[in-house]
Amino acid sequence: MFRIKHIDHVVLRVIDIKRMMRFYIDVLGCELEKTQENVGLYQLRAGSSLIDLVPVDSRLGKMGGAAPGMEGRNLDHFCLRIESFDGESILSHLCEKGYDGSRVESRYGAEGDGPSIYVKDPEGNTIELKGAPWETQDT
Repeated sequence: MFRIKHIDHVVLRVIDIKRMMRFYIDVLGCELEKTQENVGLYQLRAGSSLIDLVPVDSRLGKMGGAAPGMEGRNLDHFCLRIESFDGESILSHLCEKGYDGSRVESRYGAEGDGPSIYVKDPEGNTIELKGAPWETQDT
């Protein structure tokens, strides 16, 4: 049906966006690739993957609940880049296994805009299953 190619990106919910960006850019060598300030999303290039930083006080960040800490999550979701992406087949597979997937939507990832589906694991962690960019869909 499909196989995992690599982790596309991770999304970290952060309290101090400036401090976190300095760490990931200045300390680890990531590069700022894309900013969507209207929703509160800062995407940093980390090799062939992305690290997304989402301030907890931004529109997107507020949807994740409490700030990082002993009782709050700082990981929003992780994304697996998969081959081949057939949304209907993936959703059918998830349903057969007892899981509900989101509808297929176009989302931006490490390789560009392409189709994706969200699903939660048994403990409530969100996983994004991401296909190739629209112009280079795997077959």
